[in-house]
Amino acid sequence: MSFELPELPYRSDALEPFLSQRTLETHHGKHHKGYVNKLNDLVDGTEYQDMSLQQVVMKAHGDGNLAVFNNAAQALNHGFLWESMSPDGGGSPAGPLSDAIDAAFGDLNGFQEAFKKAALSQFGSGWIWLVVDSGGLRIMQTGNADTPILRGEQPLLTLDVWEHAYYLDYKNDRGQYVDTFLSDCINWAFAAKNFDAIKVAA
Repeated sequence: MSFELPELPYRSDALEPFLSQRTLETHHGKHHKGYVNKLNDLVDGTEYQDMSLQQVVMKAHGDGNLAVFNNAAQALNHGFLWESMSPDGGGSPAGPLSDAIDAAFGDLNGFQEAFKKAALSQFGSGWIWLVVDSGGLRIMQTGNADTPILRGEQPLLTLDVWEHAYYLDYKNDRGQYVDTFLSDCINWAFAAKNFDAIKVAA
């Protein structure tokens, strides 16, 4: 079995003017695709090739196989990223997720401030996540290819803060990129779906 690059859940120009078609095509079609292709090269003929992507991430990390782990985790994280954004994004969460946001951060503004602070303080490359932790919500930073599932955290959404995610549109202004994500692109419906599934599973 070989891993495949997932299609974007929207057209490559669907997030304009917030993220350009050029950014999406480069990020998805070159960076994400590159991780998938490299992963397939690495796992061909090994015990990893018949596992799910998440299983590969967990086993390669446990095995200390950094090459497989890095490419598998980056493929997994990027797939989650595309769903974390939407052409109909922005606005406010609703229902139980809204209540959980208020409980954890005071209100939506508190969440946005905490998320942006985490994004700006993440040194170098990495990811910012909203996760469920012991029944509540918290914001989590991971560096490079690290991912919350290694620690049993259950992610609701993520933002890629590697420079390739925003440099073509925002140059080195990570703050503007984060503000735009929070105001216009964040997919609260996806986060709510994940939150509801976790609650049902619990």
